[in-house]
Amino acid sequence: MAAAVAGATLAAVVMRWWPQADAAAPAAASYVGRASCAECHAAEVEAYAGSQHDLAMQPPTAQTVLGDFGGSTFTHFGVTTTFSRKEDQFLVRTDGPDGQLHDYPVQYVFGVTPLQQYLLDIGGGRLQALTIAWDSRPAEAGGQRWFHLYPNERLPAGDELHWTGIQQNWNFMCAECHSTDLRRGYDAPADRFHTTWAELDVSCESCHGPASQHVAWAKGDPTAAALGEAPGKGLLVSLDERRGVTWRRDDTTHKPVRSAPRTTQKELDTCARCHSRRTVFDEDFVPGRPLLDTHLPALLTAPLYHADGQMRDEVYNYQSFLQSRMAQHGVTCSDCHEPHTGKTRAPGNMVCMQCHEASFDTPQHHFHAAGSAGAQCTACHMPTTTYMGVDPRHDHGFKIPRPDLAARFGVPDACSGCHTDKSPAWAAEKLKEQHGRLRTERYPWTEAFAAARDHRADAELLLLRIAGDAEQPAIVRATALDELPRPLQVSSLGAVLDALRDADPLLRWTAAELLVDAPAEARAPLQTLLRDPVRAVRMTAARGLVGHEDHLGQDDLAAQRGGLAEYVAAQRTNDDRPESHLNLGNLALEQNDFAAAEREYRAALRLHPQFVPAYVNLADLQRARGQDAECERTLRDGIAVAPQNGELQHALGLCLIRSKRLPEAIVALGTAATAAPDHPRYAYVHAIALQTAGRLDEAIAALQAATQRSPDDPGLTELLVDYLVQQGDVSQARSRAAQYQAKWPDSQAVQRWRQDLLR
Repeated sequence: MAAAVAGATLAAVVMRWWPQADAAAPAAASYVGRASCAECHAAEVEAYAGSQHDLAMQPPTAQTVLGDFGGSTFTHFGVTTTFSRKEDQFLVRTDGPDGQLHDYPVQYVFGVTPLQQYLLDIGGGRLQALTIAWDSRPAEAGGQRWFHLYPNERLPAGDELHWTGIQQNWNFMCAECHSTDLRRGYDAPADRFHTTWAELDVSCESCHGPASQHVAWAKGDPTAAALGEAPGKGLLVSLDERRGVTWRRDDTTHKPVRSAPRTTQKELDTCARCHSRRTVFDEDFVPGRPLLDTHLPALLTAPLYHADGQMRDEVYNYQSFLQSRMAQHGVTCSDCHEPHTGKTRAPGNMVCMQCHEASFDTPQHHFHAAGSAGAQCTACHMPTTTYMGVDPRHDHGFKIPRPDLAARFGVPDACSGCHTDKSPAWAAEKLKEQHGRLRTERYPWTEAFAAARDHRADAELLLLRIAGDAEQPAIVRATALDELPRPLQVSSLGAVLDALRDADPLLRWTAAELLVDAPAEARAPLQTLLRDPVRAVRMTAARGLVGHEDHLGQDDLAAQRGGLAEYVAAQRTNDDRPESHLNLGNLALEQNDFAAAEREYRAALRLHPQFVPAYVNLADLQRARGQDAECERTLRDGIAVAPQNGELQHALGLCLIRSKRLPEAIVALGTAATAAPDHPRYAYVHAIALQTAGRLDEAIAALQAATQRSPDDPGLTELLVDYLVQQGDVSQARSRAAQYQAKWPDSQAVQRWRQDLLR
């Protein structure tokens, strides 16, 4: 009974923070197009005209095509691409899926500044983004030229990053965020797309939702008259979080304070649909609903983010902003950006001075000459990283520079990022001179995330501190949970159970994901999430309870079946992606439907022959079914396309051991350990194989090298000590055991060694 009450209370908290679409908004709204919006909202439509949203995707015309199609050429790793024009048609002659040169008419132009890409049709409804782009910056800035987005990589036809490859497919990779009401329309049996949209670019209804009911109300339709009483007047959501809100400076702290707390996240999540690194699992996005109803956002993990949360890969802005104090105190995107033009609400530092004291815009604060590049707030608090060769983008974490963290953990430092001839240590001293101290209380998660990435012995303890600190941003706490060592330790379980009850769905979803991979006896708490108001949470909980249905009551069993149906539908939304087929194969495997599992794994490989996890899982399935020859064949097929993949080599080594072919197995296991030096388990198994073959000296040498790479992996040191004793090198064994004892004094290995080595 207590659990039921707790669940009801959680739902009430969540529904206050994550509101439904406005209650009076009808469900059957349809898209009407910007021309209808302009009848009443002319000023907004005029402001939008010419914005990056407006120009996100356009038909190719003499006005929209910016590149040189006058017979210009570009050569990349021996392939010469020619750009030409024939009357109204713009042509690209380049290597196609077969590696041969073909002529491709440009179907659409993509983007406008600082670069423009071109979409080409390769059949099957597939539009592909050419990886040779036009630098649209002025010539004096280095632009007006063709350049390759992967300048240092040879990408032949068949590679996933070749312009015809799966990772350059517009229908999945790009289209949702460059068009309005995009429907991919993938037909899996025919392996072709029938992609449609309401408007070609990012228009009004991308953010406000389908507006037919709102237009009916505005035109006085008597059937829509009642909508005038609703906040959105027929729109699915009112993006009104800033309405009537002002910012003032607190008299005591002198910090900006919002006149009323922001109690919803509807604007942030509407923007996040595109301005985030995420996976879509439902094309029916409803503005005002939680992002996790339709999308799974990435966490602050490597290689996407540095240990302090600064962006590393191309991650866009949402997750960076969620880390910031600004987000925690109620700032929204439109506090800084005018939503229709996309431009900042004021030029330069004035956009920051909307809320912050003018004293911050002085040399006494930033100690650079007024008006110089270094005097810009963004220079220190929003440093840029350049993506796609020519596109510098600002980090939206609004961090205070911490050169001391750069010195310790190798994260970027805004100071030495500009003063490239100086070190982070120099920058730290300068900040101390100017401000009297460093703000070392900020970003305490950096050490925890760095420890996790380095497999340090203290990583779990540091991560648990962050995960349990309610003062830290939810995305930071969720990342700390996600970084916990696998398999999940008993010492971590309490923090995961706490997160299951958190008001923020990002934490509940992350905790549920952890329990999906936990031992069976730890999964029972997932029952509390089967009726969660957020889809990603409840379908993950349902997925985690597969195989445990006998322990569910009738009501929970019905909820679990509903959540599992949502999970399957989410995967089917992405039938054009190998990851979804892998997930469905794993689900079928847990349901003991081996034939279905094999079908899904093979479907993944048909879509993407370089998709390593499908080879590994298919081989595991074949091994479990006693099909050792098929298992080996599958792994060798995978190695043929990814010869240096450690996971495949390791799996092959295990397969060969089962076939009693130890010498061949040792070669594969050694290749795995070399190819994936950050996976200590591979080195561990390789050493055991060497010792089994009577090659003890080689096993010890391999372990010594592995413990240098992974000094905080206890298993490697335990095995090394045992092998040193076998070799008769008791002195070195005792030394290693003492080092181990200093790190893990309460381990069973230490208790065992105390009888002889540690007396």
